[in-house]
Amino acid sequence: MSNGLRSRTLDFSWRLLLPLILIASWYVVTEVRPLFHPVILPSPLAVLRMFGKLAANGELWTHIVASLERIFYANLAALALGVPLGLAMGLYRPVERMFDGLIGLFRPIPPLAWVPLAILWLGIGTLSVVFITFLAAFFAVLINTIAGARAVDHLHVRAALSLGAGRRRMMTHVVMPSVAPYIFTAFRIALGVSWMSIVAAELVAASSGLGYMIMYYREVLRTDAIIVGMLTIGVIGLLMDIATRRLELWLMPWRRGFSLA
Repeated sequence: MSNGLRSRTLDFSWRLLLPLILIASWYVVTEVRPLFHPVILPSPLAVLRMFGKLAANGELWTHIVASLERIFYANLAALALGVPLGLAMGLYRPVERMFDGLIGLFRPIPPLAWVPLAILWLGIGTLSVVFITFLAAFFAVLINTIAGARAVDHLHVRAALSLGAGRRRMMTHVVMPSVAPYIFTAFRIALGVSWMSIVAAELVAASSGLGYMIMYYREVLRTDAIIVGMLTIGVIGLLMDIATRRLELWLMPWRRGFSLA
């Protein structure tokens, strides 16, 4: 076995250790020595059977697609608005002075506090959920983009100016390469917080999606289906985070950093 393969195998084993211990403990307290009523905590086997049932009849996939569609539109809008505004606020003092007070007023308001107004304005469904999720993603993108714009090295700017770079070349060859890592970090954070927000919004403002599925099965006391929904949310969130990290390393390999061990 090569050193690279051995290292990847060891890394994968360490990542599986705690989940396997948790599943084993869960199995013991629900199957070997039951300590809880199945309605309170079903066994891993019951959850697995429910997963198979929901996957086979297509219900689970329908809710997954609905949630992913909303997260896509929300984050696309957050990037489309947050990145240009963040660059403008980070690079131009007048723009910062104009928007800073308004941003500071609305940013502390939790996205879920907008649920009543979103339902009133947009009704129950996709638009209201996308709006709530957009708010969660937008501020993450905006703040990180502002930080990236302010972190542009002044020496690079002076060097470009001394070489005769105009405003357009300054943006494309100096500012954007410097800000790009911050935008990727912003996107990764925005994806995480918006994914949490979309599920919470679907609990009260949607008739489909993983959040709606969890709420529905809570009302009929199917804890196994609730756990299926929760674990699906966790797995999809993990896959999205891995995908964004891989994309960042592929586009910007110099961002790998270093490890002490």
